[in-house]
Amino acid sequence: MIAITYNDRFFKAVSNSENGEVDESTIFHYRQTDDLVWGTYQGGQVRFGTLVAKVLPDASLEMRYSHVNLNGEMMTGECRSTPELLKDGRIKLNEKWQWTCGDCSEGESAVEELLSGDLS
Repeated sequence: MIAITYNDRFFKAVSNSENGEVDESTIFHYRQTDDLVWGTYQGGQVRFGTLVAKVLPDASLEMRYSHVNLNGEMMTGECRSTPELLKDGRIKLNEKWQWTCGDCSEGESAVEELLSGDLS
């Protein structure tokens, strides 16, 4: 089992299904207390979003998210994010998600941790 702390980590989307709204311009900021993770995200098609997640025993995240997109629509969904440690020590989250609004379609995405120098 891997132990991961998500607190104060930033992530950038690196891939997404066509039916998703997150793209390479979307930046996530995660916070954590115990097994509770929450965060904000914005960029690309997302004006502003929030997420809340529970850290499971395998360090994956069971998540719910909501955001307002550039069309002014409120979008909601659920996601399971599975961590992968990259060779350089950063975290990649491989995600399987589903909208809980609209067409309720499913998709897959990935986000990778940004280092502090990548945030500028």
